[in-house]
Amino acid sequence: MPAPRPCESHLDIIRLGHGLPHFAQALKSRRKVRLVALGSSSTAGADSILPYPPRLEMLLRQRFFGRMIDVINRGVGGQEAPEEFSRIESDVVAEAPALVIWQVGTNAVYKSYNPAEVRATLEAGLDVLAALPLDVVVMDSQYTSAIVGTADALKLANIIMPMIAEVSASKKVNLFSRFALMKRWADDNIPLPELDDGGQLHTSEWATNCVTQALFDAIDEALKPEAIT
Repeated sequence: MPAPRPCESHLDIIRLGHGLPHFAQALKSRRKVRLVALGSSSTAGADSILPYPPRLEMLLRQRFFGRMIDVINRGVGGQEAPEEFSRIESDVVAEAPALVIWQVGTNAVYKSYNPAEVRATLEAGLDVLAALPLDVVVMDSQYTSAIVGTADALKLANIIMPMIAEVSASKKVNLFSRFALMKRWADDNIPLPELDDGGQLHTSEWATNCVTQALFDAIDEALKPEAIT
């Protein structure tokens, strides 16, 4: 049996543009620290593949041993920024997290949402979160056949992903570009069928694991200037 393909995090692609001061302070001053993962089915989990939130929780607990770090999974399958925006009060604010990872863009492409509607609700949601004592990481879409495998889907993806990046930059929040990372893997000759779970939309076991590792690496690097020990 061949050895598993190694993960390549490509920090040059997924490096976070801003620090994580609230998360860093929580790690310094609290034993219990909460994160919220807000998103759709690629956050919630699909097709018996463990999604990224519990994987990230395990990596963070190993890195910051002795702290009780909980990554609360608030993914709901089929949703996009407009529906997720309506859950911010109940699913994010009520949990008082130090860090929110908001996954958007997948269903915007898969279900052909109006980019202007996605943009408006993403901006509004980030404005709500900006008033709270927490850090934000926006995660964009996976790069799988359902998102890039047809001309129409790829055309919409190439509108939605730059829009997410533009909004994130304008609101001065971190962007974790899962799309660019997975595209790099595809450009490095990893076949698209190895990146999805067989249904062409959700990520495979390997890709889910490696996306999580890359997200952890990006978060860990962003924390290093804060001298977390």
